[in-house]
Amino acid sequence: MEQPFDKDQEIKNDGSMEMFDTSVPTHAKATLLRLWISLSDQHKRLGFVLGSVLCYTVLTLLAPIYSAKVVDMVWQQIKVCHAAGKTFAISWETGGKQLFRLLGLYLLMGFFGYFQSLLMSSFAENLSFRLRNEMSEKLHRLPLSYYDQNRPGAILSRLTNDLDKMSEALQTGVLRLITSLGTVLGSLVIMFTYSVWLSLIFLAFMGISLLVTKIISEKTLASAIDRQNCVSDVTSMVEEYYRGRMIIKAFGREQTSSQSMHDYNKNLCHSSAMADFMINAINPIIRLINRLGQIIIAVLGGRMLLNGSLSIGQFQAFFQYVNQVSEPLTELAFMINSMQSSLASLERVYALLDEQELSTQEHTLPCPDRVEGQIEFEHVAFGYRENQLLMQDVSFLAKPGQKIAIVGTTGAGKTTLINLLMRFYEINGGRILLDGQSIHQMSREALRKNLGMVLQDTWFFEGTIAQNIAYGKPEATMEEIVAAAKAARADFFIQTLPQGYQTVIGSEAESISIGQKQLLTIARVFLCDPAVLILDEATSSVDTRTELEIGKAMKKLMKGRTSFVIAHRLSTIVDADLILLMKQGDIIEQGTHQELLAQKGAYANLYNSQFA
Repeated sequence: MEQPFDKDQEIKNDGSMEMFDTSVPTHAKATLLRLWISLSDQHKRLGFVLGSVLCYTVLTLLAPIYSAKVVDMVWQQIKVCHAAGKTFAISWETGGKQLFRLLGLYLLMGFFGYFQSLLMSSFAENLSFRLRNEMSEKLHRLPLSYYDQNRPGAILSRLTNDLDKMSEALQTGVLRLITSLGTVLGSLVIMFTYSVWLSLIFLAFMGISLLVTKIISEKTLASAIDRQNCVSDVTSMVEEYYRGRMIIKAFGREQTSSQSMHDYNKNLCHSSAMADFMINAINPIIRLINRLGQIIIAVLGGRMLLNGSLSIGQFQAFFQYVNQVSEPLTELAFMINSMQSSLASLERVYALLDEQELSTQEHTLPCPDRVEGQIEFEHVAFGYRENQLLMQDVSFLAKPGQKIAIVGTTGAGKTTLINLLMRFYEINGGRILLDGQSIHQMSREALRKNLGMVLQDTWFFEGTIAQNIAYGKPEATMEEIVAAAKAARADFFIQTLPQGYQTVIGSEAESISIGQKQLLTIARVFLCDPAVLILDEATSSVDTRTELEIGKAMKKLMKGRTSFVIAHRLSTIVDADLILLMKQGDIIEQGTHQELLAQKGAYANLYNSQFA
């Protein structure tokens, strides 16, 4: 069973845990260059953002220096007043002006921080909006072979997880990384100008903190991954038992299922307890190491303060820089990993946008609004892989109004033949003609307007029954919708529903039976009134009585239309004008029912085996 997601856990040094993708970009420079080129209309905005980041970083570094001068000035005035026996009071001239400037400095920092976040958030969301639209349009232009080769979960992940991760990285990750690097480097330089020994002690404890964090994080990460695996097991088990609830009850397996669920929950409980302990333990340990370092720095700094080698303003400024450097250093590994995974996500997005699309060759032959319905395959060759052909040489002629039955064992190529007619796949050789014109010189849209298809698997979109029937003809009137439903023998059960044609159903449509779902899909095609009908086991899910009723409507509808019927029950296609027996992708026998029986070949053996 497919896992809900394949992500691991990243343990940050502050003790929190975040989701991240462990993948890294394979062509980072090329991806960044492509991103820069695609953002040509946003370069000015990025320039403002970088300028704002630079101003914010500079002000962050200057604020403690200026605060040191203000504190030293105020302290000197306090000492003078104390020596003179006067009461100290701050006025505009004795520190008020400097404090007001310091307040303005912090307000300016807040402004640039807000300004860069505002610009970057709108920039990231606009880029995400643009890429999401491009990917949505791209998915409509991709051939079915792409969906055959990629899991639905992987495609959905590009549209959701990868774009969200890229947007989040641009909104916060880039700003945090640039600001942190500038702040750390600038703060360390200033700290060394205040005191080399205090700075070296700080770096030593930070090194110990990072080393301990690395060791504990590896174990915490393993615990978190184990917990996520247990969560996936429980989720999969819940989904499996929910979907198979009727089978469980039918075979009396409730007790066994409950015990299995209990075991999985027990494993989850143990792994969660261990993961929570590790996650909650790392933060106090790192905080303890940092506090020990700050205590030693405070003691030595106090000694330097007493002997006059460090002023009180410089002392408090040094601790401001300590706080400014500590958090970015501990988060640096997380930020770098986050940026790498975000760049890998963007690389996967571009990879999807670069996938080969359906051919867009010039369509020189027009397709009439209404065709006669003559279909001809001329020496058609096809394979899902170019070096492995499934069909070698398929030829047959379906005249207008004929009923063509396609039979054969599972995997014989029946559905593939229909997919080629619908141009879901492009052939490797030969021609497919519609009324004497090659369908590969017609637009797919014009071709498919003349083809109606009913699949064995039903699918509905969120909406009313009337909207689902009219999916292929949205402009249809209610009278036309009802007429199509009556033709498909679906009107009776629709009228029994609480809201009738306005009953809302979804993709699962659990409120109606499988046979009723099939009737609705048939009604959907009836409404489009195509010249060519394609029925892929269209009545396989209905009972015998319903099948007979549909058969009566089918005969009336098929009159004057070419029909392709894929069937496993040969009794349903004995009246076909042409029967195609397929094996391993090729047609091995073709003719009417009586002709094929007279040949006493593969079709006769298959027919007799069903009625033995």
